[in-house]
Amino acid sequence: MTGDGVNDAPALKRADIGIAVAGATDAARAAADIVLTEEGLGTIIHGIILAREIFQRMSNFITYRISATLQLLLFFFIAIFAFHPSDYDEPDDPDRGLAWPEFFHMPVLMLMLITLLNDGTLITIAYNYAEASSTPDRWNLPVVFVASSVLAAVSCLSSLLLLHFLLDSWNPDGLLQSLGMAGVQYGQITTSIYLKVSVSDFLTLFSARTGQLFFWQVKPAAILMAGGLVALSISSLLSIFWPDSEPDGILSQGLQGQIGLFAFVWIYCIIFWFIQDFLKVASYKVCSVHLKFWMGAHILGKLICVVCFFFLFFFSLWSEPICSILRKRVLSSYRSQPKSSFWSSNRCFTKILFITDF
Repeated sequence: MTGDGVNDAPALKRADIGIAVAGATDAARAAADIVLTEEGLGTIIHGIILAREIFQRMSNFITYRISATLQLLLFFFIAIFAFHPSDYDEPDDPDRGLAWPEFFHMPVLMLMLITLLNDGTLITIAYNYAEASSTPDRWNLPVVFVASSVLAAVSCLSSLLLLHFLLDSWNPDGLLQSLGMAGVQYGQITTSIYLKVSVSDFLTLFSARTGQLFFWQVKPAAILMAGGLVALSISSLLSIFWPDSEPDGILSQGLQGQIGLFAFVWIYCIIFWFIQDFLKVASYKVCSVHLKFWMGAHILGKLICVVCFFFLFFFSLWSEPICSILRKRVLSSYRSQPKSSFWSSNRCFTKILFITDF
């Protein structure tokens, strides 16, 4: 409903969307949902385009936030339990006479640097270029979660593979030895993994920001490019000039004596970045061309919700008493509403995101 006079105020108030045109009376402006400041209705089209661009930025932000969190959590969770450095071939003269540890872990300081630079770069996505869709947008959280999982899975798998190659660097039949590279000391393995996780996280941002398109199809904003370059430069310089130290009792060394290894990690990250972006686009296309896409996405969303729900539930049983709060919240929500409503995919994904953030 559009109007400009006092007599239009009731209709503007009653309409689903009341629009007061330019020059409307104060009563019409107060009753309307939208007030136009210029002549004509072209400003409505402009507002719709801006709203769709904002929606794209929000969707890209959520996609990257989920993928980055999953990547970090899964990698460090699997690396701690699955990789035992002491089981690999060690150099004859380990640095400082220390044997390789029983399990792999990284200093907390490195994790803090990754998240700090990551969050600082993520802020710039709000100013990134975005293309408005040709049709009205709507949230489809199961598809967003699937695309985020694909991005996270590629980054996590590549990090685990690199960790294996580095730990196996003293094996004459290993990958690094076959490429003519020297064995890597354990302190440099720690720094190399820090560089790999950091670079993968920042490159994933450039892939997630384009949604269903390849990363080169949408030009990044200057501020986003600057933020990414600053974060990548800081991470690279830290990995090269990291002093010989033992934060949290973990040997860490810079890569200034292993520039070849530094270049290898960078090339490795870029190769998997292209693979990651290709699989992201493929996952969107598979979802969009499937004849029963909505049904499949709904069922897949419910399945993931059920798995995540029971995982969080049993995890809270194990980590009393703090996580018992989460269990009580989910149980109270489960008992207070119909089961069909609770297991609705969109609502359940909202619960999972809320619990994870908490």
